[in-house]
Amino acid sequence: MRGYVKKITQKIDKFSREQLSSLLEDMAGEIENYDSIMESLSAGIVIVDKDYKLIQNNRIAERRLNFTQHLDETVPGSVYLWEIIEDSDIADFIKNCAQKGTTNSAEDFSVVSENGSVRFLNIQINPLVKKCDMCGRVILIRDVTDKKNQDLLVHRMENMANLTNLAAGMAHDIKNPLGAISIHIQLVQKALQKARENNDKLPAKKFVEDHIDVVNEEIEHLNRLVMDFLFAVRPVNATLQLKNPALLIKNIAEFFTAEFNRFNVGVEITSSTDQRIMLDEKLLREVIMNLSQNALSAIKSRFPECNIERKSEEQGAFLGLFKIDCSTDGIKYVIKISDNGCGMSNQTVSRIFEPYYTTKANGTGLGMTMVYKIVKEFSGEIQVESQEGRGTIFTLTFPLPQDNTKLLK
Repeated sequence: MRGYVKKITQKIDKFSREQLSSLLEDMAGEIENYDSIMESLSAGIVIVDKDYKLIQNNRIAERRLNFTQHLDETVPGSVYLWEIIEDSDIADFIKNCAQKGTTNSAEDFSVVSENGSVRFLNIQINPLVKKCDMCGRVILIRDVTDKKNQDLLVHRMENMANLTNLAAGMAHDIKNPLGAISIHIQLVQKALQKARENNDKLPAKKFVEDHIDVVNEEIEHLNRLVMDFLFAVRPVNATLQLKNPALLIKNIAEFFTAEFNRFNVGVEITSSTDQRIMLDEKLLREVIMNLSQNALSAIKSRFPECNIERKSEEQGAFLGLFKIDCSTDGIKYVIKISDNGCGMSNQTVSRIFEPYYTTKANGTGLGMTMVYKIVKEFSGEIQVESQEGRGTIFTLTFPLPQDNTKLLK
């Protein structure tokens, strides 16, 4: 078609009106075919010029991205694409690519539809080349919700497999108390049977009470085992979206920084990345608040001065320090949460995530178990390093969104 049009333009002055009319009809037909192809694609397509000003798009791009105005009303080349995209994360991504002159880039985003459901979009930016020169960008918008949900399903199935091992351990733990209960009930039954054979003379009161006390203790033990098991297997109700953890953590820290400072504890939040990962904002807040309050307790335990409120006019460095640092290593998103508190023994570190295990007089022993469950729900890992008298570091690692398409750098 391109060669045909080139030849026609070279000889256009020799064509009659009828020939020109026929030529225009042919070209209109070709344009219709082109438009049909654009509208038939499963991916949304947006074409922009070198400055990222909108030139053309298909309908599915409008359905997948929320725009602040109808694109049919937009004059081609008159408006920057990021100015008419409603979602701030996507708009910032497009604007950032424009400012950096990015040639190839791709990133995943989560958007909330009108009915409240969460959809995941992969936005890929490719060069638009004409006569060996780059004249703009082609932006592809793919809906990857099904793939994300499938990945989440696989993750939860893996968790179910882990629950099988947990259930096996639970069955073993239940077996011993049940055996003890059975033995002591049999002893009571034999004593009662012997009493009937001996003119209903009952055994000594203490004898029966001892057996009943053991039975009650084992029943209580069983009850604790069941409650721990139910807590461990109860699913976390997470709504995962692509979010920037560093930004969320900074906002969360604003709620407790004043309290920490009042008790002579400094708060440092640092980040070397604006990468987004799959998480639930509400549950991330629960993780950070739990770890921060544990850190404050540990710092107060090491430094008695931190139990006394610091006067507002006091100056100088803080005695206690609580730090959160966000970074990436190319494969994982890493959040390091540290304090210079009293630290923990090796035994405490090894049991810290167990349900109902606590070193606090008024602790429930459920906080760190919930932290562990939430991190696992985000497909992450959590590790603990601690030295008594020096402090503790929690390292949380989460998978980065990986694009299937290998892009040129």
